[in-house]
Amino acid sequence: MATENGYIVQTFDLTKDLQMGQVTIQALRGVTLNVQRGEVLSIIGPSGSGKSTLLGLVGGLDSPTAGRILLDGQDITALGERELTRIRNEKIGFVFQFFNLIPTLTAEENVALPILVARHRPDHPSRRARDLLTLLEVGDRLHHRPSQLSGGQQQRVAIARALANNPPLLMCDEPTGNLDTVSGALVMQALHDVNEEMGTTIIIVTHDMDVASQAHRVIALVDGQIADEYDPRSSAQRAGLEILRQGRHLDSGSTSS
Repeated sequence: MATENGYIVQTFDLTKDLQMGQVTIQALRGVTLNVQRGEVLSIIGPSGSGKSTLLGLVGGLDSPTAGRILLDGQDITALGERELTRIRNEKIGFVFQFFNLIPTLTAEENVALPILVARHRPDHPSRRARDLLTLLEVGDRLHHRPSQLSGGQQQRVAIARALANNPPLLMCDEPTGNLDTVSGALVMQALHDVNEEMGTTIIIVTHDMDVASQAHRVIALVDGQIADEYDPRSSAQRAGLEILRQGRHLDSGSTSS
């Protein structure tokens, strides 16, 4: 079901408490966020700011302590694991810092695998895999296993796999964090190609301001709250982003925030 207002993701006063022994930590504190269909959104913030926690909640990988989440017009807040699994398979593609490819499978087989296990299996999984790998400029690596691919090539295969079932939303947690500058740039170009050619909405969590500034919109999280918002395409707002870019990375800590 598509949202009438054009939002693919909406969160309302989202909170998440984490229990650390006798101490309760508020990972998110009242986050209200709208993500437009077809948007590329970056979420930035230092380690511990709640970036990955927010990504996990929107992706149905965890449940909030309070608040609501609408995904493609459906309230997923109180759904059971079986229904959440279905929604994740049909609506969301996930891309992580570490590529998580199956080492014994070729690039084509890695991409085709989600199609083969889908409830509504499209015709010709191998053709779909080849088309996606060609779009992401690794079509000449169809029969290579992960160990035969560079880091950037592995990440582009991982992106193709995440898109195998044509989800409307792609969620990326530090997609360039394990790559050198050149490979990272190629991965970001691949994500923009996906956004432009397939219309996929993309949410990127990152410490890297060079990555963040390539989005349509940047949300800054601090202490579990939205502290600021930037439009990198606006010359008036670019100055604020440039201040954050001074070190290129917000910090070099863990990416599990």
